[in-house]
Amino acid sequence: MAIINVILSGGVGSRLWPLSRKSRPKQYIPLFGGTTLFQMCALRNHKIADHIQVVGSIDNYELSRRDMENAGIAAFSEIIEASPRNTAASIAFAAFAAQPEDILIVTPSDHVIEGAEAYEQAMQHAVALAKDNYIVTFGAVPTRPETGYGYIEHDADFNVLSFKEKPDSVVAQQYVASGNYLWNSGMFCMKASVYLHELKEYEPDIYVAAYEAFGKMEHGFLPLEETMKIPSVSVDYAVMERSKVIRVVPFRFDWNDLGSFESLWDYMDKSGSGTTDRNLVLGSQKHVEFIGLENIILVETEDAILVVPRNQTQDVKKVYERLEKEHPELLK
Repeated sequence: MAIINVILSGGVGSRLWPLSRKSRPKQYIPLFGGTTLFQMCALRNHKIADHIQVVGSIDNYELSRRDMENAGIAAFSEIIEASPRNTAASIAFAAFAAQPEDILIVTPSDHVIEGAEAYEQAMQHAVALAKDNYIVTFGAVPTRPETGYGYIEHDADFNVLSFKEKPDSVVAQQYVASGNYLWNSGMFCMKASVYLHELKEYEPDIYVAAYEAFGKMEHGFLPLEETMKIPSVSVDYAVMERSKVIRVVPFRFDWNDLGSFESLWDYMDKSGSGTTDRNLVLGSQKHVEFIGLENIILVETEDAILVVPRNQTQDVKKVYERLEKEHPELLK
């Protein structure tokens, strides 16, 4: 039995446009003292896993390879998707590549996590549960009624009762007040065989199509024709929301998924970088002054400028989706 860290690196970070682009998603931007989120993830899990398996996109696998080299990690394997088919299939590929009893610690590549000891303790707890054939998810103990995260409802024994979509502020306050909800971190831990059993049980079409694509993989590259036959479904819907063997491990280490400019602001507040008075400036080499404005974020790149109030950063994704139709060149 080996412990394998599966790093999912196929996202594009649409809520962090124009910093995050298809050619360089947010996990590869060296915003953190010259270090990228991808490198931070690999180094963090390199300490606790026997092996690292990167599951990424044909569009960014070279960025992953460069980051691993710069991080000094030579021993890793990769599965390169010809086209994104969502997380249920991505994790299935990693499970097919592993031995049945291997434990997979599945982590997104774009999270900031601080508190190594608490993180390692949570992982050890999850591995113990996974050995008993549970699928484990990780939930952050809420510190505020956050509307940008999904929530996990649990009972006193931390059996998962339900997964909730991102709530409005009133519902988020109710969740936090109840004490029975955790923020959904998007990290998982399970035996390869248990995950594949549950996927085959609840989404057999994904299982079969992913297996066929994996069988025709060459040198780590998955084939396009077979890949496009795989239904695009998230692991949350395919397995987590339907399986009867889900447990949640609560954690209190500092965690930020950097899913929006607001969450990036929160992180930078702690590090003391990137702020101008009561506003945030990113990417600009110019001196910027704000008059009569507070809680404004200004982002500048060579070809675009974004100005957005701090409380509307989730709407950046709507801009991204509109630009996909009107100006796709601005997303490259």
